[in-house]
Amino acid sequence: MLLIKRTAAYPLFLIYSGLTAFGFSMAFTVASLYEVTVAGLNPLQLVLVGTTLEAAVFLFEVPTGVVADSFSRRLSIIIGLFLVGAGFITEGLLPFFVPILLAQVLWGVGYTFTSGALQAWISDEIGEERANQAFLRARQLEMLTGLAGIAAGTLLGRVNLAFPLVACGALMALLGLGLIFTMPENGFKPTPSAERTTWGNMFETFRGGLRTVRQRPALRAILWIGLFYGLYSEGFDRLWVAHLLQNYSFPWAEPVVWMGLLRGTAMLLSVAAVEMVQRRVDVTRLRSLAGWIAAASAGIVLSLAGFAVTRWLPAALLLYLIISVLRNWVEPLYTAWVNQRLDSQVRATVLSMSSQVDAIGQIGGGPLVGLVAQQVSITAALLSSSALLTPVLGLIRPQLRAPNPPAAGQGEDPRD
Repeated sequence: MLLIKRTAAYPLFLIYSGLTAFGFSMAFTVASLYEVTVAGLNPLQLVLVGTTLEAAVFLFEVPTGVVADSFSRRLSIIIGLFLVGAGFITEGLLPFFVPILLAQVLWGVGYTFTSGALQAWISDEIGEERANQAFLRARQLEMLTGLAGIAAGTLLGRVNLAFPLVACGALMALLGLGLIFTMPENGFKPTPSAERTTWGNMFETFRGGLRTVRQRPALRAILWIGLFYGLYSEGFDRLWVAHLLQNYSFPWAEPVVWMGLLRGTAMLLSVAAVEMVQRRVDVTRLRSLAGWIAAASAGIVLSLAGFAVTRWLPAALLLYLIISVLRNWVEPLYTAWVNQRLDSQVRATVLSMSSQVDAIGQIGGGPLVGLVAQQVSITAALLSSSALLTPVLGLIRPQLRAPNPPAAGQGEDPRD
């Protein structure tokens, strides 16, 4: 019986990954459109919705991690699914600003209950080597079910824009209910209290990471780049749909169909772009990484400015696709770039810091861009987002002349 339960963990992990990707894609296909047209949120409120979500994830990542380490990965995942489901159902049933903010808190906190706990659970159940293979297989499945979710969200949204949100919430709750009866947990060993992630440990780790960054000027510049990426991104993420609805007329089909087509096309193009990056970019060479990131960043700055000011719909749609592809292109390159400068002893700490810096940028930049949108115009806000990314080009420039980092343990190049 024990063997059956352990073996069942692998297909259950794939089912979980596929269903959650389907549900999230279904909801995200219509979420911004729903918030603009049904809930009637103004530009500042749209951005504050995103800021609330980011803040909830940022603040609750550590305490929810303690639940997974101390009590049960399985319990943490199930709690998370119910909270995520409650968040989406709340938003779908109550199209008003305050309930939508509450919904972001619910599903943001729910996400933190599952984040990390799922990966830790599958590693405990089937071993690290098989788990690494499972992560790759799950990513492939998520892309397929994500496309199916976009199609489902588009079809349901044509009937009622709230339906995909409520359906996503119901799917998450049903999945949580199913896991209560089917999810094994045979490999879990509670983390000793001295080794658990707590706020005190987190701040100590963060201080250690800061010491590392102060000693490495190039790494400091890279993290500044991550901050500016966070500053610009929240405004674009929350306002691009409102911009299209406000400034263009959509022929042939209603906006929800166009949003679905845009998201699906962007996903397919991004898959191809990331594959090209893996084949052509030498991730072991700092100058190569810096050059590709500089080119992609310049492309985003120009495309976002063009997206803001053009009033020709085909150009706006093309520029949106370019921005989406370049963003997905930059993400793995940036992670590899951060990783180039690290010894194994500090790798996890500084990679975590890079994620925190991005979140801080989104939390800080979103409201500023939202105020511009509210007081001036969405066009001005998108131009502001483009301007917020521009300093990245100056920060990258010195790295184009920098030597490749030394091997771990050999020390930092004095020219760096």
